[in-house]
Amino acid sequence: MSHSRQTTLHASETASVSSSSSSPEGAVYDDTDFFTQRNDSQSSIGVASLRDMTMSSSIELEHRISPVSRLPPELLIYCFTKLNSSLDLRSCMLVSKTWSRNAVDLLWHRPLCNTWANLLNVVRSVRDEESYYPYFALVKRLNLSTLSEKISDGTVQPFMCCKRIERLTLTGCTQLTDQGVVSIVNGSNSLLALDITGLDAVTDHTLGAVAENCPRLQGLNITDCSKITDESLIAVAQSCRHLKRLKLNNCTLVTDESVTAVARQCPAMLEIDLHNCRQITDASITSLVSRGRQLRELRVAHCSLITNNAFLELPKHLAFDSLRILDLTACFQLHDEAVKKIIETSPRLRNLVLAKCKDITDRSVHAITRLGKNLHYIHLGHCAQITDAAVIQLVKMCNRIRYIDLACCHRLTDASVKQLATLPKLRRIGLVKCQAITDRSIMALAKMTSESSAKPLGPSLLERVHLSYCVHLTLQGIHSLLNRCPKLTHLSLTGVQAFFLREDLTAFCREAPPEFTEHQRHMFCVFSGPGVNKLREYLSVDPSSLYDTEGTMYDDRDGEDGDADQQVTGMMNATGLGVDDDDMNDEDEAGEGSQYGAEADA
Repeated sequence: MSHSRQTTLHASETASVSSSSSSPEGAVYDDTDFFTQRNDSQSSIGVASLRDMTMSSSIELEHRISPVSRLPPELLIYCFTKLNSSLDLRSCMLVSKTWSRNAVDLLWHRPLCNTWANLLNVVRSVRDEESYYPYFALVKRLNLSTLSEKISDGTVQPFMCCKRIERLTLTGCTQLTDQGVVSIVNGSNSLLALDITGLDAVTDHTLGAVAENCPRLQGLNITDCSKITDESLIAVAQSCRHLKRLKLNNCTLVTDESVTAVARQCPAMLEIDLHNCRQITDASITSLVSRGRQLRELRVAHCSLITNNAFLELPKHLAFDSLRILDLTACFQLHDEAVKKIIETSPRLRNLVLAKCKDITDRSVHAITRLGKNLHYIHLGHCAQITDAAVIQLVKMCNRIRYIDLACCHRLTDASVKQLATLPKLRRIGLVKCQAITDRSIMALAKMTSESSAKPLGPSLLERVHLSYCVHLTLQGIHSLLNRCPKLTHLSLTGVQAFFLREDLTAFCREAPPEFTEHQRHMFCVFSGPGVNKLREYLSVDPSSLYDTEGTMYDDRDGEDGDADQQVTGMMNATGLGVDDDDMNDEDEAGEGSQYGAEADA
């Protein structure tokens, strides 16, 4: 047994070296953001190493009777990759030695650790020195995030011997400290991606170990690791020159010193997220954009020290064609001049977030129209100076918009929404607190009629509609929207009196977030998933009996509108909602910005 184990170990080592340099797994990583995969263990099975796996003449003689045994290892492995079940792969291992040798890598490159029992089985296997295969050398991806509450420094100690891990995911394992993470990182020079999101106990000591041991690192996520400082980040930048993806969300001790070091030392950077890194200034942004010629995504939400100069000081006559996603949420000091410069230098932007940039005016929107068909996602929430004229021009010039958020743009009227309704690919729209819109807007979104034709149009493609605090909407209008939008999966109507005051309708709402007050719970009215279908079915049983016959959908009497405005303002004040709290009514509305990244193409 000892002799066979040594022989197998040598073969596996040769195969793994080949895999680390040119395996199909590496190619997969280049095209996939490892931060967006919540559970690597549940993803499809990848291809293991191929080059050094050859069928000897003795093995071929052994299986002359079976034609399938004469398949080259490459084809056999390819067939195995089409199996979605680890149980099926295990069965293949039991067929013959040839099948076993070609299936074991696929079965073990991403061991399933989604239950405590599975984790114990994996630990026993990697510790077993008498096993036929060196399982500790086959593990390429290790994801313990599913058991985050149970993972501690002691739990990860058995994985110290797994030195060929390429992706390590420890998201939310809050009991882990430097000791546990460093024990795995030490000697792991094959590590390509490390995610330690939420490990608040981790310090510079961990990143120091990463800098010393992981020269091939391409992705690092240290979101909410609040003890990380510039010192260790600079070390990582100097040692990990192939870094492509970096997330520093809520790393409040990070300053320009480390970010500019990353910009200088990591020219292959594709994505960087500096959300809520409040010490970041213009110098970091200018350096990242001007040096990162391959940069595709830049997120600097809530970096309130950023001013116009971050973009106005970019090199002249240079275009940054790679930039696709730019998030400038709550960068309060940005003005129209900065937006104009952004559009000039990044003509292929697809997703642009300017939410809560309150000084943005129609001039910025007119500049954005130059993006034309490239623009897919635009967030202008709280840009209260924007008017109908700018939105109408935006729709005419950028007709491929899929998502648009105009929350709290109180100057907008039905004219804007009617134009937005003509977007052929519109999937999501946010109109929270656009209190001037009426059922005319809803009918346009429902594509009931077109101004150029009296005939009904085809069904709408809308999937998510946010209409909270649009106080002039009626039950008839929303019913029409539901009937004409078969793909609708989310509808927020918090503060809309026609709904939140009706217990028969709120019965289909989802539960309000637990942190809401009693008043907020009373006004909460969000239909999601099955709730949308149930509401649609309920309203379709006998619509006429449900409508308020004393009003009409197009009631334009100014006196009553004024009364409605005063009433909803009073309700919002009573619940503690200010004009800046449009996102409180629905956690999905607050998190909508996190979903746009999937729409950007390379």
